[in-house]
Amino acid sequence: MILPYILVIAGFTSLIFGANWLVDGASALAKKNNISDLVIGLTIVALGTSAPELVVNSVASYNGFSDIIFGNIIGSNNFNLFIILGIAGLIYPITVQSSTAWKEIPISLIATILFLVLANNFFIGQISEISRLDGILLLACFLGFLYYVFTQIKRTTPEVSIIEHKSNYKIWGLIIIGVAGLIIGGNLVVQNSITIATELGVSQKIIGLTIIAAGTSLPELVTSVMAAIKKNSDIAIGNVVGSSIFNILLIISVSSLISPINFNSNFNQDIFILIGGTIFLLIAMFIGKKKKLDRFEAFILLSFYLVYTGYLVSQEI
Repeated sequence: MILPYILVIAGFTSLIFGANWLVDGASALAKKNNISDLVIGLTIVALGTSAPELVVNSVASYNGFSDIIFGNIIGSNNFNLFIILGIAGLIYPITVQSSTAWKEIPISLIATILFLVLANNFFIGQISEISRLDGILLLACFLGFLYYVFTQIKRTTPEVSIIEHKSNYKIWGLIIIGVAGLIIGGNLVVQNSITIATELGVSQKIIGLTIIAAGTSLPELVTSVMAAIKKNSDIAIGNVVGSSIFNILLIISVSSLISPINFNSNFNQDIFILIGGTIFLLIAMFIGKKKKLDRFEAFILLSFYLVYTGYLVSQEI
């Protein structure tokens, strides 16, 4: 049964290249319109690097794989927060703008708490699920977030961007090819990951939280690491925070609109860890060197995630 493993690797490869091409094309298009790096990171780059999660979850929702859906999103957000910011912060301490510390990170925290409440139906008492009505609410919040971000465009002065200038033909060619790569890769990853999980006797929850989450988060990892190497903190932090918001407000809402998603309460532990990590990041913005994630704080994030992931895997063995 080596073929499913090969196809999963092929799927991730297609997702990575597809997301990279989509981000390159969309970011170049944004730069031509003099949009700042922070806004590009929070929207264009965040959407492009979240596209693998969107495709994977849409396929999983259509096929009724609810644990894959939640595992992918929760796992991706934890990977974004602990691994990507941890690695990026170790490479170069991440200095953030005031709006990120006071607004974008709290928005990410609020979105996660809202997700926890809706998934568990704390106030209704019915079966735990993200219904289509919940999806509409999340989508409305996402549109509100987009409105907030685009109001920032008028208030920010574009910086020197890390994105290269490209012709219109190249821009749209990259976008179209990128979308095609995402669709093909998403199908390959979902179908063959389920096959592997069944063969190994590993739960879809663990597959979603680890393998699929890490694989679909590779575009975010590459983007933020490259931004950190080039000392572009706005792209690095904007990509991670924006992707986390997109994952919950947009991708979960789209997945639930395709089909209501039954929620496994075992995911609550992972959501609480995501909430705790976000609170830690928020606190880090106001202690020590203010509005900066220094190397020690980045090391704490990275170390915690590695230990926790090891614990999760050990529970399955």
